[in-house]
Amino acid sequence: MTLPIPPQSSADLWILRQPPLGSCTGELDLTELDAAEQSRAGTCRREAGRLLYSSAHVALRRLLSAYLGTDPRSLRMGREPCPCCDEPHGRPVLASPVTPLHFSLSHSNGMALIGISTAPIGVDVEKVPTAKTVSVCTPALHPDEQRELATGPGDVIGFGQLWTRKEAYLKGLGTGLGRPLAADYLGADPALRPDGWEVVDVPCGPQHVAAAALRGTEGARVRVHWLAMESLYKVNPVPLDQRRSLLAELVA
Repeated sequence: MTLPIPPQSSADLWILRQPPLGSCTGELDLTELDAAEQSRAGTCRREAGRLLYSSAHVALRRLLSAYLGTDPRSLRMGREPCPCCDEPHGRPVLASPVTPLHFSLSHSNGMALIGISTAPIGVDVEKVPTAKTVSVCTPALHPDEQRELATGPGDVIGFGQLWTRKEAYLKGLGTGLGRPLAADYLGADPALRPDGWEVVDVPCGPQHVAAAALRGTEGARVRVHWLAMESLYKVNPVPLDQRRSLLAELVA
């Protein structure tokens, strides 16, 4: 059983909330990660960071494998050239197998967000920022964004939502923070945001803010799913088709 590829002008968003340490009822199958991912997970000093990074990347691989009908271990990840410098650190892509799917992954403080679409996509999730973070980062924003924050209620959630829209858009472009934060408006008025992009806020609970940006998809339909942690555990020796069936049942 496979998951249906999102229709044109739409995206599937998957939210994974990390359970408290010590409460997991199963074991992640880290053999599904490639050598680079396993090495990166090993560099996380804190156990919570290792668990979040590992579970987010296992989730990405399992979801892509369910859409494509293949084994998570067979997926080969790569990067497009960066639009700013042409170096290979732009949008993440599947180098193998060849597919029309685009994807984006973000994780922060116990939560991961994965976006999958047939159009270029960027997603971002962040913990609600502190007032100090708002004060430090606001001067780097687009002038109209700064004016909005100055005349609005000034709450940290409003700033955090703006920030995730901006990061999602920059990840969708493939530049990340290599593009100046002041170059683009991602404020509260959708009509003033960059042409050719649909940028949406993603509800994800009281402690986080999140957003997704989809290219060339005016009026895009975005479907949000919660992904069960149990869908990422080792299920050996269950065959691949039954593993995909388990995933589909848990997220239905």
